Amino acid sequence: MSELLENTENEYGRIVIEKDVIAQYAGYAALDCFGIVGMATISVKDGLAKLLKGDNVGRGVSVRINDDNTLDIDFHIIVSYGVNIKTVANNLVSTVKYQIEDYTNMKVNNIKVYVEGVRVID
Repeated sequence: MSELLENTENEYGRIVIEKDVIAQYAGYAALDCFGIVGMATISVKDGLAKLLKGDNVGRGVSVRINDDNTLDIDFHIIVSYGVNIKTVANNLVSTVKYQIEDYTNMKVNNIKVYVEGVRVID
C-alpha cells in the first residue's frame, strides 16, 4: 500500500488520498501537454528508458510529501522529436501544478522534469 495523504477534514469525516492516485493524475495531466509522447521508466537491466502507456503512466511520476504537507513531484518523460524541450517542460510544470493544486487542495512545492528520451511520432 502506498503512503496516504490526509489533506481535508470536515464535519462529515476525513478525506485521504493515496500518493499513487496523485501520481496517476499528474501523469495524465502531463500527457495532455503538447510535445510529450509519454512517461518513461528506466530499465534496471539495461539502463534504457521505456515508454509507459495506459494505466502505467503513474510509474513515471514520483510524488513526495513534505513536512508542511506540500508536494514535490518528479516526472520522467519522453518528448517528441523536434519540439523545444524547455518550452515543453515549462508547459508541463505550469499545467500539472495548476491541476494538482485544484484537484487536491494541496500546494505543489517543486516539480522536476527528467527528459529520458526523444521519439519520432507519426
